[in-house]
Amino acid sequence: MITEATRTLRASVKTVHVPLGDRAYDILVGRHVLDLAGERIAALGARAVAIVTDENVGALYAATLAEALEKSGLRVGIVTVAPGEATKSYASLERVCDAILESRIERGDLVIALGGGVVGDLAGFVAAVTRRGMRFVQIPTSLLAQVDSSVGGKTGINSRHGKNLVGAFHQPSLVLADTALLDSLPLREMRAGYAEVVKYGLIDDAAFFAWCDANWQGIFEGGPERDEAVARSCRAKAIVVVRDEREDGDRALLNLGHTFGHALERITRYDSARLVHGEGVSIGLCLAFRFSAFLGLCPSSDAARVAEHLTRVGLPTRLQDVPGGCGTVADLLDGMAQDKKVKAGALTFILARGIGQSFIAHGIEVESVRTFLNGEMASAVS
Repeated sequence: MITEATRTLRASVKTVHVPLGDRAYDILVGRHVLDLAGERIAALGARAVAIVTDENVGALYAATLAEALEKSGLRVGIVTVAPGEATKSYASLERVCDAILESRIERGDLVIALGGGVVGDLAGFVAAVTRRGMRFVQIPTSLLAQVDSSVGGKTGINSRHGKNLVGAFHQPSLVLADTALLDSLPLREMRAGYAEVVKYGLIDDAAFFAWCDANWQGIFEGGPERDEAVARSCRAKAIVVVRDEREDGDRALLNLGHTFGHALERITRYDSARLVHGEGVSIGLCLAFRFSAFLGLCPSSDAARVAEHLTRVGLPTRLQDVPGGCGTVADLLDGMAQDKKVKAGALTFILARGIGQSFIAHGIEVESVRTFLNGEMASAVS
C-alpha cells in the first residue's frame, strides 16, 4: 500500500533524464529520495546487490539501505572500504572485485555505490570489469558526487602517474541524489562540492553563475536552492554527456579548472588533510581564468569576479592557499603533462573568454604556462 508520505515524496522529486538509448537512466534529486531506494532499485530487475561504501558513510546509511532493499526482495551484501582518495587504488579494486565474486553476486545483479566520489569512481569501475560488466546504481552522499562524479559514466582509480588514469566509461542504471544527506556533511566538503556546482555557470551559463552568486547560502543551508542547484548541475552535465559521451570533443569542457587542480592533487599526493578535490578545482578555476586573462583572452575583471565569489564562499583561490606548499613550477608542469587531455605531448587547457564563455584550447605553449605560473608563484611569495 502506497502511503500519503510516499506520494508526497514522489511528487517533490526532481527527475533529470539522461537519454542514452538502451543505456538511458534517471537521476532523482530531492530530500529523502533514499526512501525510494527499495522500490526503484528492485524495479531494475536484479535478484541481489552488493553495496560498496566507505567506513564513514557505511556507518550512517548502509544498514538502513540494506533493510529497505531486503524488504523489496533483494539479497544484499556489503563491501566496506577505507575513506579517502588513497582508496582509488589497484589494491582496493582487487579486494572489492573479489568480495563481490565471493558473495555470488551474478552478472545480472547490481553494484550500488553508496558514498562520495571516491566510492562512486571505484565501485563504478568494479562494476565495469567484474564478470565483464555489471550494472550499477549511484547513491552519492556528497555534494561533489551528486553534481559531478555520479553522472556521466566516468569511473576509475588513480595511478602513481596521476589521477583517474586507469578506468572505463560505464553508465549507471540509476542515480539517487538525496539532498538531505548533505545536512550532516562537513562544511569543508560542502564547499569543495560547491566548486563543481559553480563550474557549470563558468563553462557556458553566465545566468547560472549569477544565480549561484545570489543563492549560494541557500544551497549550504539546505533550502529549496540546494535541490535546484543539484538538479540544474545534473541537467547541464547530462546535456554534455549525451552530446559527447566518451570525451572525444566538448565534454572536455567539464574539466574546466581540472588541469591545474589535478596537478595540485598529484603534488600533495592526494592527501585530503592538505587538499581535497573540490579545493583543487577551485584553485584551478581561478588559475584558468587568470591564465586566460594573462593570454589576453578574458577580461581581468571576470577573473577577479570568479576569485571574489569563491573567496566569499570560503574556498581557496591561489597556489599559496595549498597547505604545505604546492611544489615548484616544474612539479606543476610535470603533473599537467599526465593530464588526460594531452594529445601528441601538447598541453590542452579549458580557457575562457569570459564568465560562461569557456572553450577548449589545444596546443598551448609550455613556455606560456611556465611564465604564467612563475608569476603566480612570485605573487605567492610577495
